[in-house]
Amino acid sequence: MPLKPKTVPPKKSTTNTAPDWPPLHPPLAPQKQRLTSLLPSAILTTPLLPAPLAQTYRSFLATLPLTTTPFPKKRDHALRVNDRFSVSDATFASRLWHDTGLATLVQSGHMDGEDLTAKERAELWGGEVLGLNSNIRIYRYREGQFFDRHYDEENLVTFEDGKGGEKIKGRTTWTLLVYLSGRETGCEGGETVFWPDEDSAGGFGKGRGENGDGQGEVVAEMEVGLALLHRHGRECLLHEGREVKRGEKWVIRSDLVVRR
Repeated sequence: MPLKPKTVPPKKSTTNTAPDWPPLHPPLAPQKQRLTSLLPSAILTTPLLPAPLAQTYRSFLATLPLTTTPFPKKRDHALRVNDRFSVSDATFASRLWHDTGLATLVQSGHMDGEDLTAKERAELWGGEVLGLNSNIRIYRYREGQFFDRHYDEENLVTFEDGKGGEKIKGRTTWTLLVYLSGRETGCEGGETVFWPDEDSAGGFGKGRGENGDGQGEVVAEMEVGLALLHRHGRECLLHEGREVKRGEKWVIRSDLVVRR
């Protein structure tokens, strides 16, 4: 069992220069986007990017200076083997939030075919949603690469809207993973798997299985252009990125930020 995570202050800005990201156009038609629960209040998915745009991004991201993740030196760090690129880019975070339609999905409160009240939205997201974390991470998992069982930590951040507006104190509450690969691209394996029945959620409190509502493992299958959102910090579920058996798994990673 991994050790308990802890809330950490924001990391220093990465040294990478923000790349010239391709436009996030054309977006996926709004009627094709919908927030659906894999596990209520914990794991959500939505179609987010059209396949041609995902292809554009796979080709572009392959030109970035990715580095292979070193083996962890600390006992409480899960083993991860992948190639990654990270950059602090509030402008791209804003584009990923607005241009894809994700902002509308999150702020509308429409989920699983029902409309949430303002109070229910605040409880779900952990507060007043500001947008996405400017810490943008690109992951490529090749054959044999994986991310072992772990929890995602909450981070205290300074939120910027990417348009030169005021800086706001924020904290991250949900992990965002945008999949650019799937079976359609020849990728096998690489699914994100959650264990709601573990005896702790994020290392704090009791797991969902203690209440008799055991779920077993919950598997988020990869699809090209699919976005996966899952709670992190104190309410994070134990999860892993399964080994890629064939092809490549490409992911854009950020986090949902709320006001603190």
